[in-house]
Amino acid sequence: SAVAAVPAKNDDFIYVSCGTWSLFGTLLKKPLVNDECVKANITNEGGISSTIRFLKNIMGLWLIQESRRQWIREGNEMSYAELERLALGSKPFSCFIDPDAPDFVKPGNLPKRIRAFCERTGQHVPATTGEVMRCIYESIAFKYRYSLEQIEAITGKKYPAIHIVGGGTKDNLLCRMTASACNTDVFAGPIEATVCGNVAVQLCALGEIDSFDSIRSVVENSSDIIKYAPTNPSDWDSEYERFKSIIIKTL
Repeated sequence: SAVAAVPAKNDDFIYVSCGTWSLFGTLLKKPLVNDECVKANITNEGGISSTIRFLKNIMGLWLIQESRRQWIREGNEMSYAELERLALGSKPFSCFIDPDAPDFVKPGNLPKRIRAFCERTGQHVPATTGEVMRCIYESIAFKYRYSLEQIEAITGKKYPAIHIVGGGTKDNLLCRMTASACNTDVFAGPIEATVCGNVAVQLCALGEIDSFDSIRSVVENSSDIIKYAPTNPSDWDSEYERFKSIIIKTL
């Protein structure tokens, strides 16, 4: 349902259904199954109108949510807006994690495990709340880029935009960093993509919307879509290889 509601203007687009997890992928006309897909951990799932959701699961806002819960347990209750402000006030590109490393799946003291990961991989160990948050944000954005490059290589296509739908659209910093890390425009919205897509598909089945292709324009005209353009993408380019070298060590 969420993918059905992606307000893309053409058939070739990347979507991120972003919540606790990030479902990162594109739509295909038919399944694509080969050794590269297996290596990249990409799946083929059924979509509306006989389309294929070609996607992979990436850890999402769980990293922020569970870190915040730990700080609350320690007596430091901060809003998400405050955590974003602390991240922005910290030095960029100090350290990275692989968001999908097994270290970060279980609940508990996530900031402690992030520090342990950075120490184990020979990086700067984030000491402050802001440094931990900056590490999380930049690592998710870079993992999106890594996944984008995998999908482009496998499908042989270049994608002109990334559409983020779901709860993650409310995280302005993540949307901005994604645009910069991937050096492409990001369109955020709708927030309630699953509901919008579900209702729209039912209306299509009832004949109230004339085709599945029309769902995208209906959703776009019914939602507030925010565009984020890349900012200083060259700064991200210069750090990306270091991020890749770190996550390759943990694969």
